[in-house]
Amino acid sequence: ILGVRDIHADHAASHIGKAQGIVTCLRATPYHSTRQKAFLPMDICMLHGVSQEDFIRGKQEKNVRDVIYDIASQAHIHLEHVR
Repeated sequence: ILGVRDIHADHAASHIGKAQGIVTCLRATPYHSTRQKAFLPMDICMLHGVSQEDFIRGKQEKNVRDVIYDIASQAHIHLEHVR
């Protein structure tokens, strides 16, 4: 944006963007649930035995919270790469 040409800055910006995208997806989950939709990685949901229907119904059981935690952890990993 400011004419910075640095591969390290580009790499950091990439990880920040990925982290922000993940967080935005998580924050939008309640909104999407009210519209009968869920946009979360199915591989992580299946790992914890959670279906999209669990999010749509607003369940807050431990396995649902574990899915959210695992996804949020991916955002945290991207932030750690930036640091």
